[in-house]
Amino acid sequence: MRTNTSFGFTEKIILEDERAILRPLEYTDFENLIHFSLTEPELWQYSLVRAAGEKGLRNYINIAVEAREAKQEYPFIVFDKLQNSYAGSTRFYDIQLVNKCLQIGYTWYGRQFQGTGLNKHCKFLLLEYAFEKMGMERIEFRADIQNERSIAAMKSVGCKAEGILRSTGLRPDGQRRDSMVLSILRDEWENSVKEELQKKLGQ
Repeated sequence: MRTNTSFGFTEKIILEDERAILRPLEYTDFENLIHFSLTEPELWQYSLVRAAGEKGLRNYINIAVEAREAKQEYPFIVFDKLQNSYAGSTRFYDIQLVNKCLQIGYTWYGRQFQGTGLNKHCKFLLLEYAFEKMGMERIEFRADIQNERSIAAMKSVGCKAEGILRSTGLRPDGQRRDSMVLSILRDEWENSVKEELQKKLGQ
């Protein structure tokens, strides 16, 4: 498959299945997400960009939307059909059309959505679009080495751990962060990961 070099950062990409809807994150989504920022600030314990508090969320959304407008990233807001509620956010970033690779990250969900299977549905939609519509050859994921829950979640959707990058950024407490790097390659997606993930989703 050829790379989709016409991928439009300004086009409205909507990804949807029976459980989740991912649509472009907008400035107005502040109202849809503010309750998480005010009541669950620990959601960004391991994040390099925090969205805790009203000021933090406005900054988070501004950075994300401006990155899309600069054709660097593509952020989504996540809607959970089962709970009929907005659940969190995720995005494509470090998008390299020439090299046919990108990263999926900046992913977070409110407590009531964690461990419900929503993340697997979202990851399937993102991976399917990246590999089959954008023509990517490699999808990368990163997580704070201390974030065992996130690393386990990545492995559960078929990611393979590659190694650790040392001192890649600052944690909210000011300490330097080491990052675990994981990835899925196109042939892995086509030969096993897609099918195994579909089984887990009951498709």
